[in-house]
Amino acid sequence: MENLNEYKYKKAVKKVQCIKGFYSNLAAYLIIIPLLAYLNYRTTDFLWVLFPALGWGIGLIAHGLNAFGYNPILGKDWEERKIKEFMNSSDF
Repeated sequence: MENLNEYKYKKAVKKVQCIKGFYSNLAAYLIIIPLLAYLNYRTTDFLWVLFPALGWGIGLIAHGLNAFGYNPILGKDWEERKIKEFMNSSDF
């Protein structure tokens, strides 16, 4: 039973670190993109700021989906189901 509690604790720590990383990434995005937009506004008429904003934004969305456990392709409990499947398999 101790092993199961240790596993759950490590998994919870990993999840909290992932969520913390997402919030750090979001804070950086909310600081850097407006600075780049201001720089873009002051220097040229070409809206190059859209490229980093969209690229980083897509990555940020993917990070958020992962951090909060939403996976539209594999489903919410896919990882747990696979772990149980491998633990119950005789090949493992």
